[in-house]
Amino acid sequence: MPHIRVSEAARFLGVSDDTVRRWIDHGSLTGTKDESGRLVVDGLQLAHLAREQAALPEDPSKVGRSARNRFVGLVTGITVDTVMAQVELQCGPFRVVSLMSSEAVRELGLELGSVATAVVKATTVIVETAQGKSIT
Repeated sequence: MPHIRVSEAARFLGVSDDTVRRWIDHGSLTGTKDESGRLVVDGLQLAHLAREQAALPEDPSKVGRSARNRFVGLVTGITVDTVMAQVELQCGPFRVVSLMSSEAVRELGLELGSVATAVVKATTVIVETAQGKSIT
């Protein structure tokens, strides 16, 4: 099983190193020492905690859909020309960029600071890892 350093675990969960250490002290996570004597946590246990801790804002649209990847966030950028537009959303720690028609921007009433939901349904999702590198 992969072991994740406390600093990386904190970054993945969006909390401080001290918070991860407190979770270890309180038994929410199990900490062990790696070969170098650094405090690490079990990757699978961390993944379970990340899923439990994930609290996304409720989708305001209340629309049923088959796409499972929904990111609710704030509109942080809009670049519009005659026909097309680029809309940027900040959805928690994630930046999502969408290209759409300028007409769609107007019809949706998108403006800087408004709440919107990015819905992603892709046949291709690329997952990358560091080749030959250990996370510990």
